[in-house]
Amino acid sequence: MIMRIILLFFLVCGITGLGAVLGSMLGNAFSQTALFVGAMIGGMLGVALAGRLARRFKLIASQNYAFTVIGGILGFFLAAFIAVNNLHTPVTPILSTSLVGLGAIVGNFLKKDHSA
Repeated sequence: MIMRIILLFFLVCGITGLGAVLGSMLGNAFSQTALFVGAMIGGMLGVALAGRLARRFKLIASQNYAFTVIGGILGFFLAAFIAVNNLHTPVTPILSTSLVGLGAIVGNFLKKDHSA
């Protein structure tokens, strides 16, 4: 059980971070505003993809997918807010990424079925 939670945390943080980086790189080709929009869209898509992978790898029960993704997206919004307001230091934006994984874990536990 604990190992699945740890794997879920790192899967969601990693895939979401990759999605946000790719989205921001794509958006940067257009404008500074598009950089942030691209990062947000890429991050949200990353959370959804991480949720699907977590379901496929049986880290979460199928019924918990929506709750896990919603929790991850809420954590991503909080992480993005913290990161944007603390761009002067590289540590805070990196550490705020952990909020995405924590949000996914909380979302997963809001649903009752943990049989995966």
